[in-house]
Amino acid sequence: MESDNLMEMLKWIQELFASYGYSVLFFGLLLEFVALPFPGETTMAFAGFLSYTGRLDFIVLVAVAFAGTTAGMTVTYFIGLKAGLPFIQRYGKWFLFSQAKLEKTQNWFERYGSVLVSIGYFVPGVRHFTGYFSGIIALPFRKFALYAYSGGLLWVVLFLAIGKVFGPQWMGIFHLFEQYSLWIASGIAVIAALVILYRYRHRISFRLHRRKAGMKLEAKVKVKVKEPYK
Repeated sequence: MESDNLMEMLKWIQELFASYGYSVLFFGLLLEFVALPFPGETTMAFAGFLSYTGRLDFIVLVAVAFAGTTAGMTVTYFIGLKAGLPFIQRYGKWFLFSQAKLEKTQNWFERYGSVLVSIGYFVPGVRHFTGYFSGIIALPFRKFALYAYSGGLLWVVLFLAIGKVFGPQWMGIFHLFEQYSLWIASGIAVIAALVILYRYRHRISFRLHRRKAGMKLEAKVKVKVKEPYK
């Protein structure tokens, strides 16, 4: 039964792509982050598979999916910032934003802080509301954008790559990613950070050494300035 529902959904998504092209991904993801029902991850994985078959371009898919995701997150951030918590509590039901989901997002924010904006993409029932909540707590936009856009890029590349890399076997891998996506994404982020640190280790070491030397010089200057008063 579940398999039949999935096949019907994929058929529907394929028909949407045939009729409206790449705009399906942009508007679908935008609407998903406004908290309207849209199978974003499934659509991205299937779109990646269509790029595997040569019917869609992978780079264009990444650009469109990233644009839709960041647009949706930005819209919800400003709704939360301008309208505030009372608006969400009163009208949130129209965006499928129940009191229980609000409390769940708040608990996650208390546990992980601003980093939740990035990792929230991989947490079911949380990613749709991190934009709203970031605005509600007046998280500075630059900080919000840093976490939201970097996490969004990783999210879209990861799920589009499932279909692109694994081809006909994408559905089995997709279900695996659904279960462990947070751990997989965290592992990728850690590996990427280690690679960056290793690649720029000499530059980082040089800057740390220069900063340390500057602090020592500043301390000596302060000591010399104080000496005449002794």
